[in-house]
Amino acid sequence: MMKTKSEGGFFKKMVRHQLFIPLLALLLLVLFNLIMDPSFFAVTIKENSLGNGVLTGNIISVLDNASELVILSIGMTLVTAASGGQDISVGAAMAIAGSVMLRMACGGQTTADILQSPLILCFLVCVLVSMCFGAFNGALVAYFKIQPMVATLILFTAGRSIAAWINKNELPIMNDLRFKYAGTFLPGVPIPTSIFITILVIVIFVLLLKFTTLGLFTQAVGINSGSSRLNGINPQFIKFLSYVILGVCVAFAGYIRVARSGSINYSRIAENIEMDAILAVALGGNALAGGKFNLTGSVIGAYVIQFLTTTLYKYHVPSTALPAYKAVVVILLVVLSSPYIREKMSKLKNPLVKKEKKEVS
Repeated sequence: MMKTKSEGGFFKKMVRHQLFIPLLALLLLVLFNLIMDPSFFAVTIKENSLGNGVLTGNIISVLDNASELVILSIGMTLVTAASGGQDISVGAAMAIAGSVMLRMACGGQTTADILQSPLILCFLVCVLVSMCFGAFNGALVAYFKIQPMVATLILFTAGRSIAAWINKNELPIMNDLRFKYAGTFLPGVPIPTSIFITILVIVIFVLLLKFTTLGLFTQAVGINSGSSRLNGINPQFIKFLSYVILGVCVAFAGYIRVARSGSINYSRIAENIEMDAILAVALGGNALAGGKFNLTGSVIGAYVIQFLTTTLYKYHVPSTALPAYKAVVVILLVVLSSPYIREKMSKLKNPLVKKEKKEVS
């Protein structure tokens, strides 16, 4: 009887765990592809255009193409937790970040074969500009008390025009391979560089949350801003800081995106990625109203979304129909992650437990 109770308690605890839904979604996608086509998981080494052997396959594509979304979902998680709202301007902000990178790298030229400025300087300027736009959004939310979605709607609307203005409405092209390493492969390394950058960003945030009070203060402000103020926390500054940190994430993501091709399309770059970033946070079991958060859940949620996208492309779903298919699946996952459904799922085993208890007694 004790064993039955412990089994029932374990099942209930597992269903209620924050990571249950994103891990379940990932497992279902893996099982679906294993059944439909086991070769989906095949990884091979092929020569790229430069004659270097690199890893290729659907799994590598998922890890590579999810890089920008994973990085953005980390920053979006902090913004959501602190402000109880979401930043819908990250796609437009990525366009600005990428445009700044290309402006610095090309030195104002339309086409450049070599870097016109040191790469590290280009990136630092990109980070600084992205932080400034993050600070702009953060100030509107934290100090002017504007609802986050409304505040970030300004940059969402104007961001891509600003990105085009930075390069005088031209489409700069950078042919220097050093600029493209972040979005392709380092010489002699068969794994996409974006995967290493993503791991680096994740490690930085894990250490930041582990060895500072940022995570604790962010959750406190999100749960109850008034109470956090009484405990010596400045809620306005924490909200402001979360948007600035998201700006840093935007800089990393924007650089990776333009480094993939060495150019930019202002109207299409990172199109709708803000919606995917918000969905990643939701799929990770984080409350969109703010408060307690889990970065691991958001990261897994981002990979689930990219895994789903790659799977749909694998089965030749038209790109125009992709958002509709994705929306249906994501709605199901978000509904399953709701507290009401989780409570119902945790009670599914109760009749079995009661039956086993009667048999034992």
